[in-house]
Parts: sequence; C-alpha cells; structure tokens
Amino acid sequence: MPPAKTARTKKGGTRKYIPNLAEFYFKPTYDWSHAKAANLYNKTKPLTKDVELDTIQFENCIQGMKRLPYESIDLVIADPPFGIEFDGKSGVYNRDENLVIEGYEEVKDYQEFTREWLAELPRIMKPASSAYVFSGWTNLESVLTGAREAGLVTLNHLIWHYPFGVYTKKRFVSSHYHIVLLVKNPKKYFFNKIENYPEDVWVVKRQYRTGLPKNATKLPHDVVSRCVDFSSRPGDIVLDPFMGSGTTAIVAKSNFRRFMGFEINEQLKPLLEEEITKVEPGQLYTSYSERLPSIEELSKLYPKAYREYIRKEEKG
Repeated sequence: MPPAKTARTKKGGTRKYIPNLAEFYFKPTYDWSHAKAANLYNKTKPLTKDVELDTIQFENCIQGMKRLPYESIDLVIADPPFGIEFDGKSGVYNRDENLVIEGYEEVKDYQEFTREWLAELPRIMKPASSAYVFSGWTNLESVLTGAREAGLVTLNHLIWHYPFGVYTKKRFVSSHYHIVLLVKNPKKYFFNKIENYPEDVWVVKRQYRTGLPKNATKLPHDVVSRCVDFSSRPGDIVLDPFMGSGTTAIVAKSNFRRFMGFEINEQLKPLLEEEITKVEPGQLYTSYSERLPSIEELSKLYPKAYREYIRKEEKG
C-alpha cells in the first residue's frame, strides 16, 4: 500500500493530505452580488456613436470587426462554420429539416478564412481579454495555426463531450468538440476561478429545439455560460463573430454582460429578435458563492474531509 500523501506546513513540518478538504474552504476569486452585478451592467459605456451595444450586425464578421474600436472587447466566443459541407438538415442529426432555417453557408478555403478572422482579434481585444474558439477535430489545425500567426497564446485546450454522435461503421464515433482558449497577454488575462477544481473536459448534453425553428447549429447554454463565467465580469462586452441562433447574446444578457455580434444569414433575424427580446438582463444571474455546494451537500459527498473540516473548525 502506498504511503499517505503529505504536505509541508508553514513551520517546515508535514501534515497528512486529506482529499477534497479544500472544497470546504474554497471561495471564488471574484464575486458580485446581484445588485453589484446589475450596477456594473448599467454602467457599461457605448463603444462609439456608430457601434451600439447589445446588437447584431448582419454582415461578414471580418469587415465588421475592422470597425470596432481598439482594445474594446472583453471576451470573444466564436463557433465558426464547420467547413465540412454541413447544412444541418441531415436526418442523422436527429432533427426535422423543415424546421432548420435556410441560409447557412459553409467555407471553401477554411484555412485562409480562419487566418483572416482570427487576425482581427488582437487589435480589438483588451489586454486582459480571452477568446474561446470552438472547432471540430478536422479543422483544429487551422484554428491553432491561425491563432499562432495572429499572435494569440493558447492557454488551454478544452474538450466539450456530449453524449451523442453520428453512427459509424469502421471508425470511432465522434462525440466531442474542441474549445481552444486563447489569450492576448498570458501575463494579464482575466480568469475567475469559480470552482475549486475546474477541469478541461466539460460534459454537457446537446440542446434540441423540438418542434421549433432552429439554426443549422446551436451551442448549449451551459457550455457558453462556462466561458462567460470564467473569463468575464458583469458589465463586460462579449463578442460573437458568428452569432447563429443567438446563444452567446442570450447567455450574456441573462448574466449581466453586454453583447455584440455578427451574422451573415439575415433569415435568422426574426428568430434572433424573438429569442433575445424574451430575456431580461440578469434574469439567470446569481453570485458565484451561491452556486457552490453547501457544507451539508459537501458532507455527503466527502464524509472523511467533512470530519476533518469539523475538527479544524472546532479547534479554531
């Protein structure tokens, strides 16, 4: 049997390591009450007279980003086209093709397209900004190369695992998506540690709009929420260059963040207006401390650590 893990104390001695004990003492790096978050949201200043916040411009994002002011964006969340001749209508994707809104366009030269739009990010990102870029494995190399050429630094390579994949006969079923976390300045980027042990694999089910109109692709709110929570503050401006069905806008608005975005498919406009208008600012926001499991919940998950926690608390 291997010896128990130990950790050094401030006095130079050692103490026995108790797994999960840190969960009982963890606090988020930054936190805001509902009232403070609302106040920050309301204080956000417009970028320019010509660029309004909380809007979606129906144009190519490369041209659109050129008009944005220098160092004006706090967070970028981007889910570019797949680049695999995908139209979102195939029956293998478990959807009624009659409900998929027309107008989705794929990219022919994916590497060049990726290089061009990523090149616009460093100028508009603030020094503490981050960018989450979603990618299938087939185009991951283009994203990593484009980011490196743009001067962005890869901080993390995350995996979004979803319990669904298209059936295959002679290869493994693909049931994950890559999320590349990029930063402009590796010494200044903002990161709010809201969990004690945030892992780089996110297990989140896909969302389905059964019987409702939909875009060809749609990210789950929970996946986008994690990007927003870890890498932005209330009142920050979140940019989505490929707005699609508006998930980033909805998540941002409902969590006291401002949003901006671009979308080339004007046929999505009625859907976007309807979905975003229904959301009230901050309607899903709670402080990060409130989201943590209670001591009672932790005691059931980690009974041994709970006993040590109680002993320490009683000892003072």
